[in-house]
Amino acid sequence: MNIDVWPVAVVTGVGPGTGAATVRRFVAGGYRVAMLARDAGRLAELEAELPEARAYPCDVTDTAAVDAVLARIRAELGVPSVLVHNAVAGARGRFMDIDPAVLERGFQVNVMALLHLARALTPDMVAAGRGAIVVTGNTAALRGRALFAGLAPTKAAQRMLCEAMARDLGPQGVHVAYVVIDAVIDVPWTRRAFGDRPDSFFMQPAAIADEIWHLAHQARSAWSFLHELRPYGEIW
Repeated sequence: MNIDVWPVAVVTGVGPGTGAATVRRFVAGGYRVAMLARDAGRLAELEAELPEARAYPCDVTDTAAVDAVLARIRAELGVPSVLVHNAVAGARGRFMDIDPAVLERGFQVNVMALLHLARALTPDMVAAGRGAIVVTGNTAALRGRALFAGLAPTKAAQRMLCEAMARDLGPQGVHVAYVVIDAVIDVPWTRRAFGDRPDSFFMQPAAIADEIWHLAHQARSAWSFLHELRPYGEIW
């Protein structure tokens, strides 16, 4: 297959929820998708299911490994025009209780990995005059509740980095958007944790993926940056 014909998307944090759904949505839309995550087994299963998705196991905080993976992606799939940064790290806890190493890991995954990926991929997007970076966040990026001291600081920093990137890259033809997911996403472990809740309580990964697809393909005359999603019954 001619790699110049197919657009290429890179999706990080490919797990059983939003990440996998995003991969499926972009494959359905005609993309070849590079899947990044630490779980090689899970990526292999998706690769077997989706012929146009390719597994690239790596830790996004390992910059040398990421650089090597991006070189392979360019050689094997083509030059990426879309980055979806869905990888996330953090933990619930009050500021007096959290392990500082957890917070530091969150900054590495949520912020520094995004910075490195964007710096590596956007020169080609700018040269082409088009491209998109979509980052998945949550309400922790907007407010610091007591039990989210191990996550909120990193997600807030991530959102601000995205805004700085959007203001920089927008005039150069590259769209950057931040998705605030105000919901419990429907995956097996959340179903177990919230087993008494109705279906309407959960947000469906496929619905999130549709919105990510929409953001990556918005008309230039109506780009959005901060994109909030929540189920209709969510109190906010």
